Amino acid sequence: MKYLNKLLIFLILLNVLLLESCGEKSINDNISVISNLTDKKIKIDDTLKIKLSKSSKNIAFEIKSNNQIKKIKPLDLNVENSNQYNFLLSNLTLGKKELVIKSIDGEKKVNFTLLNNVAPKIYSYEIINEFSRSNNSYTQGLEFYNDILYESLGRYGQSKLVKVDFKNGAKLKEIKLPSEYFAEGITILNNKIFQLTWKEMVGFVYDVDNFNKINSFEYKNSMEGWGICNDGNKLYKSDGTDKIWILNPENQKEESYIEIYTNKNKVVGLNELEWIDGKIYANRYLFDGIAIINPKNGAIEGVINLSSLKSRVTQHEKLDVINGIAYNKKRNSIFVTGKMWDKLFEIRIKD
Repeated sequence: MKYLNKLLIFLILLNVLLLESCGEKSINDNISVISNLTDKKIKIDDTLKIKLSKSSKNIAFEIKSNNQIKKIKPLDLNVENSNQYNFLLSNLTLGKKELVIKSIDGEKKVNFTLLNNVAPKIYSYEIINEFSRSNNSYTQGLEFYNDILYESLGRYGQSKLVKVDFKNGAKLKEIKLPSEYFAEGITILNNKIFQLTWKEMVGFVYDVDNFNKINSFEYKNSMEGWGICNDGNKLYKSDGTDKIWILNPENQKEESYIEIYTNKNKVVGLNELEWIDGKIYANRYLFDGIAIINPKNGAIEGVINLSSLKSRVTQHEKLDVINGIAYNKKRNSIFVTGKMWDKLFEIRIKD
């Protein structure tokens, strides 16, 4: 008797589960969606058009962007007897998006990639000055602060934080990192130096005057530490992917991110970062140039071709890629160098 009761309960539960499963399937299949997406892509200045196969009551829309979900309203809300909904996208950041259509019939999801609407502008440059330095600096981060140059040098067992006389490359002050750390980018904000490490998932904060370590912080979401800069309020961190993470400078928590795209596709390998006049300037690993990024939406708006610079330094077997961008506000110029380069170049950008 007990066996029959257990069997009856099991069959009832199984029937309920089957009904719920069928109900979910019928809800998902109840309405089909047609859009004006091309290969699941659309430009930021286009209007996203969604047409439902049938009318449904109490429709609401949400969009998932950069792991954040918010409501989004279509245009022409007063149009009657229409199953088409139009959305402006210009206030969104670029990258992967998910539009969620909610109604009493269930949910439908439309995944797409938002691209920039114009190709990056190509810039050239002029060399103002060339400054000699040793060829054993494995440059990972470069930044002026109060007209003094600071540099982060990488490699296991050789990582350092240094203060540099940019005119001759002399090291005015330095501290060595423990051998288990591979130093990466630096930025300086409110008299504090923020230094990343590569694969160790940790960064360090120092006093800019005496290099005393104030504290350390962990990366909770990004996988690695590459480059870092600041806008005077927030920190911006690259990790080798198509993302630039936005950090709270007080606790160094990764609060959000932007995805970096052109008008055609995503861009990965962003390395050393520098904030210049409201834009993020970024070296791209293994590419001889600088990308100019709009921090509001992640669009690469320009590219500075620096491919001819490497030929102007002494060629040797350990010579490596261009890496290092430092903006000098007083001189209104940009300083660039590379890993194991024996020159520091002062340049200005030309249209």
